[in-house]
Amino acid sequence: MDHIGIGTAGETAAAEYLEHQGYSILQRQYRSKLGEIDIIAQKDGVFVFVEVKTRRSLIYGLPVEAVGYRKQQKIIHTALCYLKQIKQIEAPCRFDVMEVYVSGFNFRCNHICNAFGQ
Repeated sequence: MDHIGIGTAGETAAAEYLEHQGYSILQRQYRSKLGEIDIIAQKDGVFVFVEVKTRRSLIYGLPVEAVGYRKQQKIIHTALCYLKQIKQIEAPCRFDVMEVYVSGFNFRCNHICNAFGQ
């Protein structure tokens, strides 16, 4: 599998993990002119914007370390665009990172809740 295939498989594993944890998946790969959000979910009335980082090894560091300040800002602005689009700008929300580790055909998820934002 190439890196795009690994990324897509990681997003699918992350979405399945979230569903098993009681989240409703509202949208995957949401795109606006400002950027992309991998998964938009909702649980207990809170919108959850999830950045998924999939890795086969830790040679380049932990997956969460790839979500730096600039990437966070892009996700926050894209999330605001989504909330405006659905007319829920005042709704509670948070920003999570889902680390997905791949070993062969096995996926292991590490869900980091409220990873960044206000």
